[in-house]
Amino acid sequence: MLDSASPLPAIPLIVKETLSRSLIWLDRRLTPLARHLPEPLKAPLRRLVRAAAEAPTAAPAPASLLHAESLPEPAAAEIETVTTGNPAADEAGDAAVDDYAERVRREREIFAGQVDINILPPIFHYWSHTYLRPKLEEFGCANPDEFFANALQAAVQDAQARPARFVSLGAGNCDTEVRVAQILAARGVHDFVLECVDINPLMLERGVALARDSGLSEQIVPLLGDFNAWQAPRRYDAVMANQSLHHVLRLEHLFAAIEDCLQPQGRFVISDMIGRNGHQRWPEALAIVREFWAELPRHYRYHRQLAHQWDEFVDFDCSGEGFEGIRAQDILPLLIERFDFERFFAFANVIDPFIDRGFGGHFDADSARDRDLVDRIHARDEAGLLAGTLKPTHAMAVLRRRPYAGPTQVWRHLTPRHCLRVPD
Repeated sequence: MLDSASPLPAIPLIVKETLSRSLIWLDRRLTPLARHLPEPLKAPLRRLVRAAAEAPTAAPAPASLLHAESLPEPAAAEIETVTTGNPAADEAGDAAVDDYAERVRREREIFAGQVDINILPPIFHYWSHTYLRPKLEEFGCANPDEFFANALQAAVQDAQARPARFVSLGAGNCDTEVRVAQILAARGVHDFVLECVDINPLMLERGVALARDSGLSEQIVPLLGDFNAWQAPRRYDAVMANQSLHHVLRLEHLFAAIEDCLQPQGRFVISDMIGRNGHQRWPEALAIVREFWAELPRHYRYHRQLAHQWDEFVDFDCSGEGFEGIRAQDILPLLIERFDFERFFAFANVIDPFIDRGFGGHFDADSARDRDLVDRIHARDEAGLLAGTLKPTHAMAVLRRRPYAGPTQVWRHLTPRHCLRVPD
């Protein structure tokens, strides 16, 4: 009988690879059974999975057989694992644990092959350059990367110790973080370390390579961890979250952890989606989307990501698998509840489905007809946002620990409270 304290014999590479692949098969089909095994059997099984994961060419070991809080060891030696707890521990019963483990598996699967998650169609760039950039320039930046860089540069200046310590939660491939670090370096700011936490080891491996190729290995530190159960190992001068909060299930836990780990003058910097859960439309916005949808040529209504024809606009809930938009509508009210705002810029709603990855690729940014439609949708969108009849689905913000006595910069009168959409 295997004892959890007994040393494991050396495992040949081919056995490790076969075991790893077999465990992935078991993970997808027998996880519910594995969770009900007696603990004396679970412990050696977890150790076998970890041993298999050490093979350099083996596939990542499945997390759910190790419990939801356990993560596969990354292949890249440069990646460490950050301490996390059990994100499903507060849920009732094994069903909640199993559901969380399956969502983690799907989340990794969805993003594992996405080398560039920032690719957007040309019509998006037409819209953002025409309408978004002029507003961002009022905040002293031309794009989200500069928005982050400006806040981190201010945090470096305020840091009481050197190097300044930053952490990015849900960093993915670390591409935004590398670009932000490059901006800081170009400004002569080098005395900082930016930890990059993500749950996907394959994405972090790409981050390691990107940081190395950019000459930023000393500044960029990838860490494998689950931000749903993140426990800060130290105090930070700034925490950043770029398009990751809408993947967080335990927002209350995460925001409390961020508040606790920020230095007194620290900053929490975000760019994220704050619309309805699953990136659905609220009814008042859905009616306008469908109104403009009727103007689209039929072949523009083909969803490129889902490979499905949407003759009628489908108010699709993206949160059915993985964590996409799982609690997007709770982000803003929970931020208001816990933090003060130094800067807040909210924008867009109805325009989203027309310029995103699903349908935006059908539009020709050089076509006067297509640009005219985007212009008209944007005008309708912005009029509703200013009037308060529509609420924004995107926000960028610099948040501070309370009490913060400084001013809050917003665009027009779109304060955080003005942008709240209370569910019906």
